[in-house]
Amino acid sequence: MTNNFLTTIRSLKLIEGYKAAQIYPFSSGASTSGSSGDGGGGGGAKPPPPPPPRSVSLMSASMCYPHAPSTSGSDSTLPCGLPSAAALEPALDACLRPVDHVSALAASYRRMSSAEAAGDDLCDVYLEQHALFRAIGDARLLRRALRAARVQACDPHRRVVLAAWLRYERREDEFDPMPPPLDPCTPTTPLLECPRSAVFARESSGVDPVCPCRRPPPPPPTPRPPRFRRNSSNTFGAGDEDDEEEEEEAETNDLWFIIGQEEVACERSCIAALAKPLNTLLYGGFAEARRDHIDFSRDGISPRGMRAVAAYSRNGRLDDFPPDTMLELLAFANKFCCEGLKVACDNKLASMVRGVDEALSLIDLGLEEAAHLLVATCLQAFLRELPKSLSNPEVARLLCSPEGRELLDAAGNASFALYYFLSYVAMEEDMRSNTTVMLLERLWECAEQPWHKQLALHQLGCVMLERGEFKDAQGWFEDAVAEGHVYSLAGVARAKYKCGHKYMAYKLMNRVVGDYDPAGWMYQERSVYCVGKEKMADLRTATELDPTLTYPYKYRAAALLEEDKFEAALEEIDKVLSFRMVPDCLELRAWFYLAAGDFEAAMQDVRAILTLDPTYMMFHGKMHGEQLIELLRGHVQHWDMADCWMQLYDRWSGVDDIGSLAVVQQMLAREPGNSSLRFRQSLLLLRLNCQKAAMRSLRLARNSSIHEHERLVYEGWILYDTGHREEALEKAEQSIRLQRSFEAFFLKAYALGDSSLDVESALSVVQLLEQANSCASDNLRKGQAYNNMGSIYVDCDLLDEATECYSIALSIKHTRAHQGLARVHYLKNRKKAAFDEMSSLLKIAKNSASAYEKRSEYAERDVAKSDLNMATLLDPTRTYPYRYRAAVLMDENKEDEAIGELSQALAFKPDLQLLHLRAAFFDSMGDNTSTLRDCEVALCMDPTHGDTLDLYSRASTKADQSQS
Repeated sequence: MTNNFLTTIRSLKLIEGYKAAQIYPFSSGASTSGSSGDGGGGGGAKPPPPPPPRSVSLMSASMCYPHAPSTSGSDSTLPCGLPSAAALEPALDACLRPVDHVSALAASYRRMSSAEAAGDDLCDVYLEQHALFRAIGDARLLRRALRAARVQACDPHRRVVLAAWLRYERREDEFDPMPPPLDPCTPTTPLLECPRSAVFARESSGVDPVCPCRRPPPPPPTPRPPRFRRNSSNTFGAGDEDDEEEEEEAETNDLWFIIGQEEVACERSCIAALAKPLNTLLYGGFAEARRDHIDFSRDGISPRGMRAVAAYSRNGRLDDFPPDTMLELLAFANKFCCEGLKVACDNKLASMVRGVDEALSLIDLGLEEAAHLLVATCLQAFLRELPKSLSNPEVARLLCSPEGRELLDAAGNASFALYYFLSYVAMEEDMRSNTTVMLLERLWECAEQPWHKQLALHQLGCVMLERGEFKDAQGWFEDAVAEGHVYSLAGVARAKYKCGHKYMAYKLMNRVVGDYDPAGWMYQERSVYCVGKEKMADLRTATELDPTLTYPYKYRAAALLEEDKFEAALEEIDKVLSFRMVPDCLELRAWFYLAAGDFEAAMQDVRAILTLDPTYMMFHGKMHGEQLIELLRGHVQHWDMADCWMQLYDRWSGVDDIGSLAVVQQMLAREPGNSSLRFRQSLLLLRLNCQKAAMRSLRLARNSSIHEHERLVYEGWILYDTGHREEALEKAEQSIRLQRSFEAFFLKAYALGDSSLDVESALSVVQLLEQANSCASDNLRKGQAYNNMGSIYVDCDLLDEATECYSIALSIKHTRAHQGLARVHYLKNRKKAAFDEMSSLLKIAKNSASAYEKRSEYAERDVAKSDLNMATLLDPTRTYPYRYRAAVLMDENKEDEAIGELSQALAFKPDLQLLHLRAAFFDSMGDNTSTLRDCEVALCMDPTHGDTLDLYSRASTKADQSQS
């Protein structure tokens, strides 16, 4: 069986892929996987086509497979061998990465405060914060910074750019089919993303309190009173409309413009009032001032256009003229400096743009006539269709070329914000493309502030390194360093290394380590250029300083496998996967399992990878994960759907989230249209903190549902997850009216319970959960309902009822109910029973950091510290253990150790609670400067945090008093 599998692998001739030129991946900051490809080669070589978007393979991270371990035996040796530890390379982050995040964010906050006090533009300050937050990788902070920048944008252009960016980041939340880009927003569309509000906002800065799409229509214009005239029978009467206009023209027209063979009647005073040049022409010392017929045949306007000018001059509004007439009016307004007419035409033309086609037909004329709103609206249509619109040659020519940037700049629609957004999208799609390079060059041309230049130059260096143009990459990185971006020194070292100057790269990083405060990335990068014990020492230091870096774990795991230490290699790579679902780490573990002949475990990891990224390619981009599953299918046990449900039940109950994810993926391969399975997949992804993948699964559940009541439930969850609680409740009620179901009642209960409830309201939520359990469902979901009921009973201080609910949940193997039952024991002053209950959970969920953290609350101090140390070992990103240990040290008057404990975590994970606690410690120690700094960073993350605001106010008062 194994030989057949190996024969099939050999038939793919994958080994040729491993002999090809290596490529060098870069992550764009917050994402869990970077771009990849086959490239390499010399500076001017054209790179080969990229692999599918966002698919990063193990082999794409510069891995080669020259050997096979002796542990597996010759029969199970893969023909391509296993990853060589020496060939592994860490990714470079294509974003701003200051040496000290805390100091950089504090400085940004001070700039924001100064700009706010001076009444200056705040939009760019929030964009800088967004750039700094990308290295942290917190999606909530990134969105908050973008929202703040959009609120502070004081011109239509930047409002358009930032509204489109917000919508782009939320694209997974949209229902299918996606609405046209410039359609009026729906009641659940965030106001900051409204396309009309971005262009036609009434207020100069901030947010229009009433979305233009939701304003009531304006009242119809009041008809003019009828004009009375003497008729043919010598009596007075109201004439009909035509007669009235003829009479009005006969009485008021005193000027005629001759255009070709036609005469257009106008009122001299009205035409003169349009602009000063026209007033001078008609009332100044020119010959036209004494004429009542003026030849306009050579002034580039048609008779129909001139009649529209005359109509506007009389009533001050534009009627429903066709676009070509509006463009004539715009040209006339520009020629004669008619500002009011130009603004009216610009607004009217902008309101006519409904999509990319209209935008393409109007953008050139808008640029020619410098119609700012029209160009902004056309640009908005392109931005809201990203990344698809960049494949349109006309759009790409405008957005990517230097000439296009100059045209946009002349029309007031080129900015650093625009190219920051465009280059961000292009790098997500394909870092090596010419489009990405051109957009980054435009970004550099728009750079004004120091952080602008640092970002543009560093990203250009990253892209050139990815393309294999190492000399150019080195030059861009050196320019970024000259602008003050220290992290770009890692790029300089990498470029030197790729050019064959390994020792020069080592010396450079050695100098960085000596000159700056230590950071994990410094030691990680230096480790690339050394070997043996020195390399392992650097990797250990990198992990100590920043345990979220994945390269040290991967290198150590591959090195252990080379030494035939299979179990140790698995244990090392599992350290990453216990707190971070990284596709290339899953792929590495799958390779280890393949080498050991454990095809079941290998297939599980491949299925988990495909759940995270359905486009993921294995084997140096040569094979899709589904193909590998097909090859392994003959080596694993076959399950029908009943077997799969049993496996899912066991793994879900065993708190094996990755295993559950793999089983669900296998079931979906059999029933791709099963919306219920898609929904469960989204729940598992949320539990694993994979937000975007979870939202994608939820959308697929909604789109594949064949029943209206199910579709309403999934729409309700999407609305709830995006902050629309009332709308989610309405969807649940609509679903219940169509058909009573577990999921509809559960959604309604969940949405109602997400607020501070009195006892009566809380018990009504319990009744909804009881109704949910009365509907058909499986024990996996019913166990969750009983668990939620127990939580509500605890909040209502009904502990016996809570115990009953948790016991029922445990009887149907809802393992997480142990945690709720432990809380009940603790509230009944049975601390030992609570500890034992959590110990029961840990017997099942052996590697659950949250379970160790929770058990520490019921343990004595020494055991609590041990549990929290284990929690940190399993998941170094959890902040409670650091705060607890710091508080204990502070109680023991070990102030420096307490500060050190918090600083250790803040070095790789700036966190609001950690910052506030350290600021309070500094305040108690009398270090006012450090208190102010930590408060400023905390307020960058949450400007409304009350405790930090109070502490900052007190510290600021002390600082003022000390200066006076």
